[in-house]
Amino acid sequence: MGEFDGQRVVVMGLGRFGGGLGVARWLASQGADVLVTDKEPEARLHESVRGLRALVDAGRIELRLGEHNVSDFTTCDMVVVNPGVAKPWDNRFVRAGEASGARVTTEIALLCERLPSRERVIGVTGTSGKSTTASMIHHGLGGMGVRSHFGGNIGGSMLENLGEVRAEDWVVLELSSAMLHWLGREPAAPAPGVAVVTNFEANHIDWHGSIEHYEQSKRRLLDMQAAGDRAVIGPGVHAWVTSPGVERIEIDAGEGVGGCVLPGAHNALNAEVAARAIGAALGRGRVDEARDAVRSFAGLPHRLRLVHEVGGVRAYDDSKSTTPAATLLAVEAVSGAIDNGEAGVHLIAGGYDKGVDLSAIAALGDRIGGLYAIGQTGGSLLGGSNALACGTLERAVGEAMGRAKNGDAVLLSPGCASWDQFENFEQRGRRFADLVRGAGGRRRTA
Repeated sequence: MGEFDGQRVVVMGLGRFGGGLGVARWLASQGADVLVTDKEPEARLHESVRGLRALVDAGRIELRLGEHNVSDFTTCDMVVVNPGVAKPWDNRFVRAGEASGARVTTEIALLCERLPSRERVIGVTGTSGKSTTASMIHHGLGGMGVRSHFGGNIGGSMLENLGEVRAEDWVVLELSSAMLHWLGREPAAPAPGVAVVTNFEANHIDWHGSIEHYEQSKRRLLDMQAAGDRAVIGPGVHAWVTSPGVERIEIDAGEGVGGCVLPGAHNALNAEVAARAIGAALGRGRVDEARDAVRSFAGLPHRLRLVHEVGGVRAYDDSKSTTPAATLLAVEAVSGAIDNGEAGVHLIAGGYDKGVDLSAIAALGDRIGGLYAIGQTGGSLLGGSNALACGTLERAVGEAMGRAKNGDAVLLSPGCASWDQFENFEQRGRRFADLVRGAGGRRRTA
């Protein structure tokens, strides 16, 4: 018998990031009667729907796509809300589920409740760098011979692989502000034994409604901890309060691990945060070993990765950059890795409007080789003398590759989400790689 035998569960938001897909399959495997509902039509969700097709055809999962129906939320035992649902406290369907007495929760809460030991969980959050830092921790643990599992905001769901997590293993979770909002509202939600906060800048105002709510949600990672836990605090957030009895490990802006494969001072800092987090988990005496282990981390797809080089021009895919701070760091890193410095950086930026001030990116237009503005926010990036309105990624790549000289770099680091023109940042990054390779071929024959 499954844990949820006979229960009717509504998964609100199939999405295109894998969390809704994974939790729906897991719930079905646990005997639940699962309804997946999403406002997007099936045509926009075809990849996720394909992942559920066998269970739908077998009658174990029902789909309601293109709409939500209030009655679904008032006649179920549990609602699992996708973290992508903005301002859930104002959402009439979420509120209907709560009013009916159903448990309203999320995939990440269901996961955290079922992990063998919260003390062996490392939770990582922050406005920028959390994906890289969390990945470095997972990579570093593996390099030190310590078995770990990586999940959370990276996509998919660890619920489907719970059987592989042993009591002695470590679990690394990248935690978004939306995930932390939900975890913080559930009194019984287990807190990670090791909490990591990389930094804090304004972001996701569209989801939270205010920067204050966004910050409050991030702080919940620390608020949830108890005496005996450890917290690794990055630059700019040293003033954030930890619970009594929690060991604080503060990292200053000037610190970093030298000799990292990933370029940039910010990645050296990410590596130091990762190494100190591993030390918090395994013991301070292993921090130097952890620094050695994280140096070899080569990066994640769409996170400042070199995807093409032709005619002396390098193309970097940093599509995961969805904040101005991340874009500024990417420009700094790339300018230090190429021959021509800042003047040789051709930046493609812009995208979905999250309500964040993009003036810091716009100011780059007077310093770098070129700023090629795309998407909804493109118009707000045109103040600099070297800024060009391109609208689409296709035109931006063509212009940037055409203007770049030997020793320059073309950098996709949008500083914005992708949803105005792409399904997700991965699709945007893949398209960029295809375009620069195509433009590179034309460049060689020019």
